[in-house]
Amino acid sequence: MKFPALRSLAALLFAGAALALSSCTNTTSSGSAYTSFKFDPPVKQPTGSAGIRVKMSTGAQRLYVVQGDQVLLATPICVGTAGAPTPHGTFPIRAKQMQRRRASEPGSGYPMTYWMEFSGPAYGMHWGFVKPYPATHGCVRLPLNSARKIFGLVKVGTPVDVATSQPLDATVGKSLPRIDDSALPNPPMSYLLSPQVFSDAEKGKMWNF
Repeated sequence: MKFPALRSLAALLFAGAALALSSCTNTTSSGSAYTSFKFDPPVKQPTGSAGIRVKMSTGAQRLYVVQGDQVLLATPICVGTAGAPTPHGTFPIRAKQMQRRRASEPGSGYPMTYWMEFSGPAYGMHWGFVKPYPATHGCVRLPLNSARKIFGLVKVGTPVDVATSQPLDATVGKSLPRIDDSALPNPPMSYLLSPQVFSDAEKGKMWNF
């Protein structure tokens, strides 16, 4: 949802969209930071589709896909600020759409790749620039490969538990890297508005990152 501050005039036209979008196995120590495009979380294949849940920690900015006591995938995330928090509670995934774009102005057409809606029409998980602190307007930004793999693990109806903390924060969560996309340049708007952005995302890449 929210991207870094846009510098060009063309990008400024999409600043509102970037804000609205935040409403919406390379592992390092948690002390070192790198960009989300270098993070490709390992996935443990589930035993069928029953019992899969998403557990989200807004305090630690961590997300875990679990099946029973097995962690299928763990990833850093970026959540809503104190003024526009990610809603807490237990929600079913209401909709999934890989090639979703923002429909309203400003910024109609902005990509919201791997959209997984979990609370009303306004809140979902999707690909977006990740920062090591809350920076969205309530949605949950995911590293690209995390979004791609989570999208394949969950289905409409999968429960999403959102809380300030999760027990896994103290174990699996501590081994996850610190991700910071703050210094990344913004992809050209011509690219973000093209079909290429979706075909690249399906391959786990984007632009020249």
